[in-house]
Amino acid sequence: MSEQPALLKVSGLKKNFHTASDTICVLDGVDLELQEGEFLAVVGESGSGKSTLLHVMGTLEPSGGGDVFLNGDALFQMSSIQTAQARNRNIGFVYQAHHLIPELDALENVMLPLFIRGESRTNAMVRAEQLLDRLGLSKRKHHRPGRMSGGEAQRVAVARALVGKPRLLLADEPTGNLDEHTASEVFDLMQQLCKEEGTAVVMVTHSIRFARLSDRILRLHEGKLEAYAP
Repeated sequence: MSEQPALLKVSGLKKNFHTASDTICVLDGVDLELQEGEFLAVVGESGSGKSTLLHVMGTLEPSGGGDVFLNGDALFQMSSIQTAQARNRNIGFVYQAHHLIPELDALENVMLPLFIRGESRTNAMVRAEQLLDRLGLSKRKHHRPGRMSGGEAQRVAVARALVGKPRLLLADEPTGNLDEHTASEVFDLMQQLCKEEGTAVVMVTHSIRFARLSDRILRLHEGKLEAYAP
């Protein structure tokens, strides 16, 4: 039997930043393959380009060369409209800061990606309520972010990222602003939900403890991904 094709394939990905006097190479031909349902941790020194890697993989920033293939589709060969549609349907994002919309309550924040996709209010509400209940937030669903703890807000952010059943979740220091106990709760819930949904994950983290709980660890060093054994 042939090997299952990768859900995510990053091929020769490059990214430079230009200053008035210099060109800084952040990504220098990054290659990566990720299987469906795989949980990958990416570690590296501060400033090594880990967040930039996620942004380019998620098409939030343009690449300076190379391409990203998701389920066989070349994301940087699409039109801007096609790329935005592919991103909305297939990629979820979680950040260190939750980036919830302060004027919306938890339920409305989670429903938002489905509204953008064109789902009906009824379907969006059912799916959002299921996830909030799964994350222990059913009694907080009508609270706005300002009335929630940091851990609660981050769980809402995880629910929002997963509400559309994305094939790929990109998580940038998702527990970085939380205390140790709350960070463990959020990480465990995120890992369990992604396993249940069959979602592949690329998580940038400074926490070797959480990295060890992933399926695989890679280090971003001098613009390239390399194997890492803590």
